[in-house]
Amino acid sequence: MRASMLKRWLVLAAMIGTTLRANAANLVIGGKNFTEQYVLVEITTQYLRAKGYTIDARTGLGSVLLRSAQENGQVDLTWEYTGTAAIVYNKITEKLDPKTMYERVKELDAKRDLVWLDASPLNNTYALGLPQQAAKETGIRTISQLAEKIRSEPGKKHVFAMDAEFANRPDGLKPLEAAYGMDFSRPEVRQMDPGLVYTALHNNQVSIGLIYTTDGRVKGFDIVPLEDDRHYFPAYNATPVVRKPVLDQNPQLATQLNALSAALNNEVVLEMNKQIDIDGKSVPAVAAEFLRTHKLP
Repeated sequence: MRASMLKRWLVLAAMIGTTLRANAANLVIGGKNFTEQYVLVEITTQYLRAKGYTIDARTGLGSVLLRSAQENGQVDLTWEYTGTAAIVYNKITEKLDPKTMYERVKELDAKRDLVWLDASPLNNTYALGLPQQAAKETGIRTISQLAEKIRSEPGKKHVFAMDAEFANRPDGLKPLEAAYGMDFSRPEVRQMDPGLVYTALHNNQVSIGLIYTTDGRVKGFDIVPLEDDRHYFPAYNATPVVRKPVLDQNPQLATQLNALSAALNNEVVLEMNKQIDIDGKSVPAVAAEFLRTHKLP
C-alpha cells in the first residue's frame, strides 16, 4: 500500500515537473529592425534553445512598438539600450553618466515589472567619424581636436554629413556645436539617409560624418570614430530586459543572460556586424560562430 502511494506520488511529481518546465521554458524574444539587433536576438535564441528553452523570435520591430509589446506581455525578453529607455521611453532630459542612467531606467522600469539585468560593455552610441586617411594625416582622435582644427581654418569648408533627425532635433547638432565650440554653416551641413553617411565618408565626399559606433561599415569602410571627450552623446549600453513573471518562473535565466551580456563589447559586435553587412555572411552563421568561440554557462 505504502509502495503504491509512493509510486503515485512520484508519477504525479514527475508530471508536475514536466508541466512546469514546459510552461516556464516558452519565451518570446523581440528585436528591432537593424543588423545588430538581428544578431543579438539570434545569438540569444541559439543559446537558450541549447539550454532547453522553446523560443519564438520576433524581429524587425520599431523601438516604440517593441516596447509596447513587452509592456503588454506579448514579448518576454529584449535587448534594450540604456539611452533609448532613458530618452525615448522615460523622457529623461538631464545629462547622466552611464552608471546613473542604467540605475535610473532600471528603477523606473521595475514599476512596470520589467527587470534590467546586467548592462553589457557594448555601447552603440553616436560618434563623429573621419575617413581613415584624413585621421591619419591630421592625427585627430577626439572631437575637441577636430573642433580646434576647424577653428584654425576659418576659410575652409568642412562638410558634415548626418541624418535629418539629428540635424533638426533639440538634442542634436546645435547643442553638439555649443558643447565643442564648433559652428557649421548651412552649406556645410549635408543631410542624408543614415546609411549613406558611411558611403560618403568612404568615398571622401564629406569631411565628417555622424555614425554609430558599432555599425559594421565603420570597420568595413575604414572609418575612424572620434572620442567624445566631453561626453556629449549619451550611453547606449545593450542590456537584456525581461518581464518579471518570466524571471520568477525561470530563476536560472538571469545567470545565463548576464553571462551572455558580459561577453558582448564594441569590438566583438562591430566585427559581427561587419561580417554580415560587408562580408555577406548570414546572421545565423555569425551567431553560431560567436557561441562556438565563447564559453557560456
